[in-house]
Amino acid sequence: MFGVVVASAAACGICSCGSDRGTEALHESALMAVGPQSREAAFNASMAALSSGLTPAGADVAAAEGDDPHGARHRRLMSMLAPYDTVRSHNPYEAHYDSMPPGGIKMKINGLGGSLGRVFNDSNKLHIAVAEANGIQPLHNLRQVWEQAGRLERLETCEAYYLDDLTHSVPYLVPKAHTLLKDIGMAFRDSLTARGGGYYRVKVTSVLRTPSLVKRLRRRNRNAVDTSAHLYATTFDISYLKFICDTPSIPRTQEDMKNLLGEVVEDMRRRDRCYVKYERKQSCYHITVR
Repeated sequence: MFGVVVASAAACGICSCGSDRGTEALHESALMAVGPQSREAAFNASMAALSSGLTPAGADVAAAEGDDPHGARHRRLMSMLAPYDTVRSHNPYEAHYDSMPPGGIKMKINGLGGSLGRVFNDSNKLHIAVAEANGIQPLHNLRQVWEQAGRLERLETCEAYYLDDLTHSVPYLVPKAHTLLKDIGMAFRDSLTARGGGYYRVKVTSVLRTPSLVKRLRRRNRNAVDTSAHLYATTFDISYLKFICDTPSIPRTQEDMKNLLGEVVEDMRRRDRCYVKYERKQSCYHITVR
């Protein structure tokens, strides 16, 4: 059963951020190759295969999974959730310059009334409270993946954001959080246009985590906590250190970009759409949807 699931999962996806506004032939062909309908069908097929093993007739399979060592169970779970290379290779939004171009042009930045660390200091308790209310149950095993799948959308690099190579998380959010992420990304691009131009996207560095991934991260990062809002698929991190450059024609400074992103995030926060923590060690805005 797991062989069928893993094979199906390699081609699966739940939802895409890709836009149909592009007119280039490459974009058109990529959308056809990895369109949301085909990805949803593949995911549903993998879920059906998993479901068949979790029916009363397959109860012994589920019981056997419960008896597996923790590491084996987590490897099976990750085989379902891990990013798939075939979609990324066909995604035109993956193309970008390696780094921000030098000689950045300054732009007008509106102050937020204090340092970023002071402004964005919503406590972990607030993040956890809304995460538990709006999110999924933390994913410990394949049964929970099957049960929670309908509540998740899969992230893909698009015009609104760039999805980094994830090392301690997997690319899923609940729809409300995914919508917030796309709104932040597009508002950031619109703000750049309003202040003289520049073609940049925000970079998403962390999304959904499993309890095992949280424990692994804690070995490397003492600031990571056991009770993380990332467990509930309501929370994502956006880097304020690096931004994705789509064209070097109008270079911008990293400091201005960080503060401009701060303006956008604070606007969402004032509208009661999210809680935000300014993470110094991880160089990111830690954002949980409300």
